[in-house]
Amino acid sequence: MSRCRAILIALCFLSTQAHAISLDPEEQVKIVQTAADLIEKRYVDAEKAREISAALRRPDNRWQRTREGAAFAEEMTDLLRELSGDGHLGLSYSAEPIPERSGEKTFSDEEMQRWYGPQINHGIEKIERLEDNIMLLDLRVFPPPSMAGEVFAAAMTLVAQGDALIIDLRRNGGGAETVQLLTGYLLEKHSPLSGTYNRPTDTHSHVSSPAWVPGRRFGSTKPLYILTSQRTFSAAEALAYDLQALKRAVIVGETTGGGAHPFEYRRVHPHFAVDLPEARSINPITGSNWQDVGVKPDVPVAADQALDRALELARAALDRNR
Repeated sequence: MSRCRAILIALCFLSTQAHAISLDPEEQVKIVQTAADLIEKRYVDAEKAREISAALRRPDNRWQRTREGAAFAEEMTDLLRELSGDGHLGLSYSAEPIPERSGEKTFSDEEMQRWYGPQINHGIEKIERLEDNIMLLDLRVFPPPSMAGEVFAAAMTLVAQGDALIIDLRRNGGGAETVQLLTGYLLEKHSPLSGTYNRPTDTHSHVSSPAWVPGRRFGSTKPLYILTSQRTFSAAEALAYDLQALKRAVIVGETTGGGAHPFEYRRVHPHFAVDLPEARSINPITGSNWQDVGVKPDVPVAADQALDRALELARAALDRNR
């Protein structure tokens, strides 16, 4: 399924824990049925929600053997994506008990550190100054601003000295709101970004680039290029899509994975939560989003050739400016 190929935002990664739990068939069926109820009530597409929940409620022999928690979550995720075609819909497993009361964190600090922590430099893989003062910023995930906002601010301050900037999102599966912070370094303040429609609350939200960001800004006029691949997904797609809609960046590479439905974790068991898309992104310029279709590159090229092509484009743009 094409959606699986884009592989999903870092928050959907399954944990690998030392203290695995086992589920008997009765527990598995109970989780599946609880997930079906939640999906029917809250999944962003009401018609598709009814279809998915009906399929989940039908008797299924696949759940008639004992499984370990991580394996069950993986198989359930495959089923949910097969039924929905939505790369955000899935089941996540936590070795630590998930809080039952609303308002508490779904996953532990340890798990958040595993997904976004300093051991992966909070998703900043590389900053490099290339020939002709072209800056390259390789980002693999977008952490919550509370975890690494200052690290991203420092990275953007470094690349601000460049005459052109290439942001590599070819291996970026998405993440959290740090992606909006980045727009403050690349756009005029209050530039319109993709907001959301939330089905459970029947409300719309509107988002714009920050009015102020710490450190130096690359600015809104220097050449900017975004590298994409089939693996680029979710929040990474949002950055590419919004900058493309604003005609601020040239997208170079492959069509992205196509995940434009923001999701919430909904607890269905002490160790499991449904990754449940409850909203759809809506760009105020296009009136649409990149769900299923992905972000179409301005310059289509194989992912492994995207950097070389972007460098050619950047050098040509700098020559014209000079």
